[in-house]
Amino acid sequence: MTSAVRLAGVSVRLADTDVLHDVDLVLDARTVAVVGDNGSGKSTLARLIGGLVRPSAGRVEVLGLDTVRDAAALRRRTAIVFSNPDAQIVMPTVAEDVAFSLRADRLSRPERHMRVAVALERFGLAGLADRPAYELSGGQKQLLALCGAFVRRPDLVIADEPTAFLDGRNAHVVSGHLLADAGHRLVVVTHDLDLAARCDVAVRMREGRIAQVGAAADVVAAHSASWRC
Repeated sequence: MTSAVRLAGVSVRLADTDVLHDVDLVLDARTVAVVGDNGSGKSTLARLIGGLVRPSAGRVEVLGLDTVRDAAALRRRTAIVFSNPDAQIVMPTVAEDVAFSLRADRLSRPERHMRVAVALERFGLAGLADRPAYELSGGQKQLLALCGAFVRRPDLVIADEPTAFLDGRNAHVVSGHLLADAGHRLVVVTHDLDLAARCDVAVRMREGRIAQVGAAADVVAAHSASWRC
């Protein structure tokens, strides 16, 4: 059976820095959190899984696809959400930005409009469809970024610190959408240990290596305890 994520002997060197070192990792859980201190390699791991970073050595397979050889096919099946939604919002209005995510799909105009309307309703943005995107609050912008990702109906969502700049209420709303069983898998890099603990499995990174993989609650507890050592 094909694993959702498989890394074999993977190292990553960026500029003059070795960021990941000989990583072996197999993930099959529906929701996976990646935790660790700053500089531990978490974001690089996420970008590697999303095909945004190439391995310097080793092989990465995601959803049965080689992230280098099958990069175009991988992009069609995955969506990536970053901590700063301004980096992902490109169109003037809310509805136009969501529709932009469907530009590569061969959809009829009615089908495209229907997909956008359903996604906007799901993320509580229907009443803001014609609002200039730049006028949205930070929480609304992150919901718009999620909406643009989920409207594509991806098999895997990769989220890198999606709640980093949000208040408690908006962080809870965004986390709920990410964790909802809506037919997608999730890999989320986060310092939000409440969010991490709600995942099925967690990976703890330390100095570019895998320090621990296991049930999310156990890994989060070990990570928290490491602060007190």
